[in-house]
Amino acid sequence: MMRLELDHVTAGYGDSTVLRDLDLAVDGPEILGVLGRNGMGKTTLIRCLAGLITPSAGTITFDGVDMTRMPPHRRARHGITTVVQGRGIFPGLTVRENLEMGRIALGRGRRSRMDEVIGYFAVLGERLDQPGGTLSGGEQQMLAIGRGLMSAPRLMLLDEPSEGIMPILVKQIAQILGEINRREEMMIIIVEQNVPLVFGLTDHCIIIEKGRIVADGSPAELGKSEVMKAYLAI
Repeated sequence: MMRLELDHVTAGYGDSTVLRDLDLAVDGPEILGVLGRNGMGKTTLIRCLAGLITPSAGTITFDGVDMTRMPPHRRARHGITTVVQGRGIFPGLTVRENLEMGRIALGRGRRSRMDEVIGYFAVLGERLDQPGGTLSGGEQQMLAIGRGLMSAPRLMLLDEPSEGIMPILVKQIAQILGEINRREEMMIIIVEQNVPLVFGLTDHCIIIEKGRIVADGSPAELGKSEVMKAYLAI
């Protein structure tokens, strides 16, 4: 079974340590929600998994392969894709060109998954020749997710996908992510401030505080916990 494992991972920026001796395991086509207040290490976790930061200690393995010091482009070839905060699309390229970038960035021949992506995001099919920068915020998020899907990933990392998006489109994107998880049997890790979104979408959640996991369980379990009230003030 596909497995992601972090073993005693410590990471940060320069002299600043953000993640501290963090252990985490995610199995199979699970959707993991990562919650916590700003500045507690959520995005640093995503950056470590994506290969944008190298841990100063500990190991990261995915599907039995040591990813700890592997650069991002090699992780992509092992099936890891990242949808960054702020979406990171190419505004001057068309929707079609943005999507194709997700396929050709792997540096090797790979069949196009355009039809599958448009099957998930029909609105993109209606705007294939439109510059990506002219799409709404929600449509740009769909484009960013679609671009990630073009590489046929086994693990998708999402950093604040609901940021700056109308609630109706947030709900739609969440439904599509659930569909992608089921159809593709894909592992998904989602960092979010939107607690109802995370609880409605995920199987398993963690709360990070000062670089450590302080709570771990199902949405139902965390929703009743004192830790949720203390750390997220809800």
